[in-house]
Amino acid sequence: MQTDSEDPAKAQFAALAQLGERLAATPSRLERTRLIAEFLRGLTPEEVERATRLLLGRAFPEGEGRRLSLGGRAVWQAVEAAGGTPAETSWAGARDFGELVRQVMPPQTTGPPLTVNQVYETFAAIADAAGAGVRQRRLDLLAGLLRRASPLEAKYLAKIVVGEMRHGVQEGIVLDAIAALGGLPSAAVRSAQQALSDVGRLAALVRSDPTQLADVAVRLFHPIKPMLAQSAADVAAAAAALGGRLALEWKLDGARVQIHTRGDEVRIFSRRLQDITRSLPDVVDTVRRAGAATPAVFEGEVIAVAGGRPLPFQELMRRFRRVRDIDATARDVPVDLYLFDLLYLGDRPLLDQPAVARWAALESARGALARVPHTRPPTSAEGEAFYQSALAAGHEGVMAKALDSAYLPGVRGAAWLKIKRSVTLDLVVIAADWGYGRRHGWLSNYHLAARDPGSGELAAVGKTFKGPTDAEFRAITERLLSLRTGEADATVFVRPELVVEVRFDGIQKSPHYPSGLALRFARIVRVRDDKRADEADTVDTLRQLMSGV
Repeated sequence: MQTDSEDPAKAQFAALAQLGERLAATPSRLERTRLIAEFLRGLTPEEVERATRLLLGRAFPEGEGRRLSLGGRAVWQAVEAAGGTPAETSWAGARDFGELVRQVMPPQTTGPPLTVNQVYETFAAIADAAGAGVRQRRLDLLAGLLRRASPLEAKYLAKIVVGEMRHGVQEGIVLDAIAALGGLPSAAVRSAQQALSDVGRLAALVRSDPTQLADVAVRLFHPIKPMLAQSAADVAAAAAALGGRLALEWKLDGARVQIHTRGDEVRIFSRRLQDITRSLPDVVDTVRRAGAATPAVFEGEVIAVAGGRPLPFQELMRRFRRVRDIDATARDVPVDLYLFDLLYLGDRPLLDQPAVARWAALESARGALARVPHTRPPTSAEGEAFYQSALAAGHEGVMAKALDSAYLPGVRGAAWLKIKRSVTLDLVVIAADWGYGRRHGWLSNYHLAARDPGSGELAAVGKTFKGPTDAEFRAITERLLSLRTGEADATVFVRPELVVEVRFDGIQKSPHYPSGLALRFARIVRVRDDKRADEADTVDTLRQLMSGV
């Protein structure tokens, strides 16, 4: 019987690595799209599903919650076990962890060439490993891959493990390539992605039979990627940007949830598409008792409360992280649910409906479930008064939403704008410096980055050592060390996973950062465990805030 590795028709991982190099060297979006489509066309549907995710630096579907649980230090240990010589390489000026791995790997490989399927299956084994000695088993599995990898393949294995591809390709380009693969309109592919929320499954479907795309629709109990917002300086600026046709809603300091219902069956998903139903039994009970329409998909916010006032976001995160003593934690940290959108009702999705139509449907379908306070201010003065009422109630500010906007899953468009008392940004920590004096032994000066929507890379926009308490410094240090990919002098480079909310006094031009921008007097407000790095604010948002738009 011929094995996967013996079949020359099987997609070799080397081809994916070579594609990554070509993409990184290609500035044209159209040419990148063509290259990806051409590559996928030569694969089986199963290979297409896996290769598409790997190309984006993902081992598994976003909503599965499976993790490789290997940081940069673990990769480095696996490199050494596979015959690499990392001690000979300096981390000074390190920009690409994968390229460093390539430099230290020997040219000789052992065993037959790696295939895309074998890489995926080994990653699955790493993620599923459990019990005593689990870390060593994960290292052994990764080292086994690296022994069979060429230096270029090792580079891309490392990139996938640390989640930092840096080839300029984001999901939008891959969706265009999938459309080209099936000879389909890009809009049809993007619409299907709204329903599937997994680019791998979508690509496999198109590779198998493009006509099946017509049958893809939003389904109950399959989470939909959340629509995202940009920032506005104040209510007047938001009204100007939206042409005066807007509604305002209180922006609650809570966690976004998506609630799928059918009869008594209720499932709750986080903004990261993970099933958190078990963590919120009280919310499940509230939904069941409310007499709301079903089947339906509601979107809302849960906030931790005490004495009728919202508690800090960190208190709410205790609920989301808890896997034991859930009922006791629910009593200690009670939460309230407030709805703000309706994405599915009866037998049809509402994503393409204008916001006003979705809100009308929400009002008639929500039963006794509470709704986020909402208004359509006829004047800026009334809008400002509504904004002040949100602040007085202890909330962050307001959301401004265009009345005619469709719901665009996963898109940070200009139809939703967040307005806060002091503008904050969600940024990614990409490195940190060791502290001194009282902060000796802690990573306490954090390098902050925003997403560049053009290249998809993270662009540094400043540093800060302000905001966290001593306990938080210790906790963040432990967390960043688990994400370490390298170290130079007093700086630790980390896998870009930790998102923090940052307050600042201004934005200025800066020749010191590739982004050309720098935050003034940045201060960390909180860790955003509910957000992924690809949901961080963009460099474009900083430019808009700097110009007052």
